[in-house]
Amino acid sequence: MKTKSLITGAVSALAVLSGAQAALAGGHGGLTVAYFLEWPMPFQYAKATGMYEEALGVDINWVSFESGVKMSAAMASGDVQLSVSQGLPPFVVATSAGQDLQILDVAVSYADNDNCVVAEALEIDKDSAGELAGKKVAVPLGTAAHYGFLKQMSHFGVDVASMEVVDMDPPDGAAAISQGAVDMFCGWGGSLARAKEHGNVLLTGDEKTELGILVFDVTSAPAGWVAENSDMAAKFLKVTADANAMWADEANQAKMLPVIAKDAGMDEATTADNLATFTFPTVAEQLAQGWLGGNAQAFMKGVADVFVEAGSIDGALGSYAGAVNTGPLESISGM
Repeated sequence: MKTKSLITGAVSALAVLSGAQAALAGGHGGLTVAYFLEWPMPFQYAKATGMYEEALGVDINWVSFESGVKMSAAMASGDVQLSVSQGLPPFVVATSAGQDLQILDVAVSYADNDNCVVAEALEIDKDSAGELAGKKVAVPLGTAAHYGFLKQMSHFGVDVASMEVVDMDPPDGAAAISQGAVDMFCGWGGSLARAKEHGNVLLTGDEKTELGILVFDVTSAPAGWVAENSDMAAKFLKVTADANAMWADEANQAKMLPVIAKDAGMDEATTADNLATFTFPTVAEQLAQGWLGGNAQAFMKGVADVFVEAGSIDGALGSYAGAVNTGPLESISGM
């Protein structure tokens, strides 16, 4: 199963499609920001209540996307300036191909909220995962789910080339497994919750972490835009950090939850369940060695090498240190 041409082709085609989608928003000035529906996070409280506009002093056009690959394409076309919660693997795929993007912060860590689900009728678990050879799987290529899928199959000794890998966005993949059209689903968020109604995960979040399968998203932006708008980038990150701090105080959660749920397009119970599996590192934690102080850069190299070995991308960068810009995040402490 060759995925390299599919990923490359998808990025090229989606640059056009995403440009058309975002042009309506981007043509009015201000700032265009990409995000996900059915992916509830504290920043959405700030989004829904106008905190970003108040802090930045500009109109913000929020555009929802189905995958981080599509976010990369939209930033490549110049129609999106910031992407909130872009998966790290799509970021790595884009930068490995030469797209000049930068990570500005760690948006969320979520080992339990991005996973693969095997159809219940197969009765396959981690002890019988070898039986997945030859099976059909729905995977959004070039995403965190794709990376996790490759790493899990490698761990279980399943030859991905023996499988029928179908490139599907998580909502489509969840529908496919519910209809019996695929044997396995890989994805995240609300789609993962729906898929789990029809099957079981092979590994828990803790088990994946022990294998070195870190799962986290970032706030990303084109390097050129950041260079010209470092103050705006810093103010945006400050609002995000403030919203995360608000959510960390349980006293605020009752008022924030319904707002976040509505903005995410989810019911409150499911939103609460999703948020319970999320971790939002503080600014100090993000700047430390465990995240943007060095570990994230090294992890990106590892992700790229996995994609190269799988034939998904042509090659990896020698280092991903230049793909991280902590300047705007560091300046937050003075705000």
